[in-house]
Amino acid sequence: QVHVVESGGGLVQAGGSLRLSCRFTGDIFSFEDMAWYRRTPGHDREMVATISEGGRENYEDAVKGRFTISRDNAERSVTLQMNSLKPEDTAVYTCNGRSGYIMFWGQGIQVTVSS
Repeated sequence: QVHVVESGGGLVQAGGSLRLSCRFTGDIFSFEDMAWYRRTPGHDREMVATISEGGRENYEDAVKGRFTISRDNAERSVTLQMNSLKPEDTAVYTCNGRSGYIMFWGQGIQVTVSS
């Protein structure tokens, strides 16, 4: 069984920063890819950032230059540093880890950016 703990969301003013963290524990050895997704009401979930086991990063265009994803393989954790936040970044953010054909998801964490 795999457990996921997310932390770091909350309310911030536009231009501010937040750091999201996610850690997987339990019966999982490693992840090939780890990622952060987000969803806003009435929209599909979208990929925000991904990072491979080797550290290759990929970002949605809207967050390039503002967000940074990182991971700690030993800790089985993934982090999203979000800077220069905008009201349109308001969403529920969820972490993800892929191990083979299995995807593990966090429970989701609210990020609200006020204008």
